[in-house]
Amino acid sequence: MRRKIPSTTALISFEAAARHQSFTKAADELALTQSAICRQIAGLEAFLGIELFRRSRRGVKLTEAGLSYSRRVAAQLDAVERDALAVMGQPGAGSLELAVVPTFGTQWLLPRLKQFQTLNPQVTVNLTNRTRPFLFADTELDAAIYFGDADWSGTEAYFLMSENLLPVCSPALLDEHKQLSAEQIANLPLLQQSTRPYAWRQWFNAQGLNVPRDMSGPRYELFSMLAQAAMHEMGIALIPPFLIQRELAEGRLVIAHQYSVQSDKGYYLMVPQRKVESATLQAFRDWLLGAAAEYRQQAGINPPS
Repeated sequence: MRRKIPSTTALISFEAAARHQSFTKAADELALTQSAICRQIAGLEAFLGIELFRRSRRGVKLTEAGLSYSRRVAAQLDAVERDALAVMGQPGAGSLELAVVPTFGTQWLLPRLKQFQTLNPQVTVNLTNRTRPFLFADTELDAAIYFGDADWSGTEAYFLMSENLLPVCSPALLDEHKQLSAEQIANLPLLQQSTRPYAWRQWFNAQGLNVPRDMSGPRYELFSMLAQAAMHEMGIALIPPFLIQRELAEGRLVIAHQYSVQSDKGYYLMVPQRKVESATLQAFRDWLLGAAAEYRQQAGINPPS
């Protein structure tokens, strides 16, 4: 069945004219005549059965329908361009579209990814931020690294590492103390991680403390946001040390108390079952599991119980 889609030339002409709010400027950008732009847009309006522009002596202006359609067309043309550039950039090579939880991706994965690229120069790994599970069937993603309990329908889970949370803060909050007691920490502003809402409660309870305000305080979705807030003396945060190694080394953050609490969840590589046999994905999986095992051994991190 023939698709009911306008011509690409008409859509490109419309997107340029809508962006510039001018047929003349669109013609200059596309190296066409103004009359050619007019014909393309008139043909598109006839195809759609709606008016996209209002014409006057002062120029053209998008109608409400034209404005709505221009946004959709621009988004689709951008997607087509990205796909074309991706194919042009890696002719005949493999690529992986990987979703990652942001701070883990920037602080742990990216510093090690060059090793994978050296071993597999024919593979390009593209990273996209995702913090929560999603339907792989609705995306072009090949796999995901996420933090959770590995309960993700339609996927195979591969454990990478668990998470040990330590209280950290700006050195200014320590004042003359080398470290703070749990009771002192309980009286400071507690910075909360929105995807770990019970972290502070678990930390205090593990030390026999019941702190009524353990779930109070500003909430941030990313550990990178927590780290920034803590560095700016907004409070104290529970963060895995491996995600803030540079901040700790440079003294912008300090460990306020040596007790750490291990989460009952972990970081996993999640591979949709339909992608398990992919040779490119298998190569990445094997490398990632090896890198994670090496890190766990060095850091003394155990799987979640």
